[in-house]
Amino acid sequence: MNLHRYFLVAVALLAMTPAFAQSKKNKKRGVPDRVINVDYSAEKGPMNTMFKQCVGAGRANEGLRADWQQQLAYVKKACDFKYIRMHGLLTDDMAVYKEDSKGNPEYNFQYVDVLYDYLLSIGIKPFVELGFMPSALASGNQTIFWWKGNVTPPKDYKKWEELIRALTQHFTERYGAEEVKTWYFEVWNEPNLSPGFWTGTQEEYFKLYKYSAQAIKSVNPEYKVGGPGTAGAAWESEMIAYCTKNNVPIDFISTHSYGVSQGFLDEYGNSGTVLSKDPMSVSGDVLQSRKEIASSTKPNLELHYTEWSSSYTPADPLHDSYHEAAYILEKVKQVGNAANSMSYWVFTDIFEEPGPRFTPFHGGFGLLNTQGIAKPAFYAYQFMNKLGKSELKNTDTRSWASKNDNGGIQLLFWDFTYTLPDSTNNQVYYIRDLPAKEKGKVKVNMTNLPEGTYTLEIFKVGYRSNDAYTTYLDMGRPKQLSRQQVEEIKKKNNGDAVETEIIHIKAGTPFSKEINMRENDVFLLNLTKR
Repeated sequence: MNLHRYFLVAVALLAMTPAFAQSKKNKKRGVPDRVINVDYSAEKGPMNTMFKQCVGAGRANEGLRADWQQQLAYVKKACDFKYIRMHGLLTDDMAVYKEDSKGNPEYNFQYVDVLYDYLLSIGIKPFVELGFMPSALASGNQTIFWWKGNVTPPKDYKKWEELIRALTQHFTERYGAEEVKTWYFEVWNEPNLSPGFWTGTQEEYFKLYKYSAQAIKSVNPEYKVGGPGTAGAAWESEMIAYCTKNNVPIDFISTHSYGVSQGFLDEYGNSGTVLSKDPMSVSGDVLQSRKEIASSTKPNLELHYTEWSSSYTPADPLHDSYHEAAYILEKVKQVGNAANSMSYWVFTDIFEEPGPRFTPFHGGFGLLNTQGIAKPAFYAYQFMNKLGKSELKNTDTRSWASKNDNGGIQLLFWDFTYTLPDSTNNQVYYIRDLPAKEKGKVKVNMTNLPEGTYTLEIFKVGYRSNDAYTTYLDMGRPKQLSRQQVEEIKKKNNGDAVETEIIHIKAGTPFSKEINMRENDVFLLNLTKR
């Protein structure tokens, strides 16, 4: 059968399917293909808020900067992240460890205190990543990143253990055991990427983990420690088996996943990353991790994805694109209850792994750019944070419906469409102006709303709607932004409601609304009882 005949047969078969026939009927009658039905009285249970349990940041020393702290306070207020995780707590620029002329350890936690005092002052707890190696304790001189995090095993594991014990004891004395019991201690970062983040073997990582866990539990056995913090959901079963066999304590499994189809580490974005076509990328890893834990000797361990995003390089324009908002929501929804946290990597472009960046939009990981301009990704998290405490039953797979204690109801829904052309990488495609195609109408039906008057606010993210990068393109992509240009971009993409109206609901009368949807649009409908 030639290709032309094959195509005609395929079309004919498709046209015979009930779904296709119903879609054609709907279009003729002007009925939307997508209908979301929400019953105010049909509660599913408490809203799962694992999406805001944790967020990432580049390295600890950046947390001493005023602009970093200002941005974190803003993100905390808008998105309400509970924990923050970052690299480099023990790296030389945090001045934690040195040795005297006789080789005796000297500890200094003053920089750590400044950082952690600030985090706790704004209501964010540390998800403590123990790394990288202080150079005075290192067995070698291999480093990673512009800021030179040492990635070699310790020259003396007992000295490492004593450092971790002293640090944990210091936290206990400064913040109290009851506070530190709520923290998480994660040993190292991506040790399976060797020589990238760890020059040792898996066996040597497990040894590092053992000494770290011993140190932490010796201060308080109720403190939570885990790992392996791997790239690509690796070493999970091996980690559990090691801890079981050797009677080493472990309270959680941590690992990472990114949505590109090749590689794990690319500081500069030179390889040309490609967003995976797999509809279950990232989320498939999370579901598999939960299965591995469930079938292990420790089936009740918590699961924390301590890094995730669409791409693992801080030079990927997808991070700046309006596509990222829909991508985030798609993945969080698919994960469901499988993870205890999904820590988006990262909250700000104040992030110097490849060195200070020279342009305001460079494909950085952040929810905010260097100037504090909110990207579409930021609004995905802000919209999720606006959802109420109680989830409502809802069969639509790309939405959440909820209600709060004040009689309000919220509906967050989106379209996710993979638009990356074949043989094109992210760095070439997402840097363009990318108009979104129409996807038809979505009809929202809400029933059993309490009688009364409501304010309806509609919030939106999509092409040219809270789409700061496209505004930046319109300016000609200046390499530097003036103060006026920053304010203009912020003003045009400030997250305000795109539509507000007063509606009156009578008892037993449903509320309906039709929304025009385009590719990768995100909408939040928020009804507040007056």
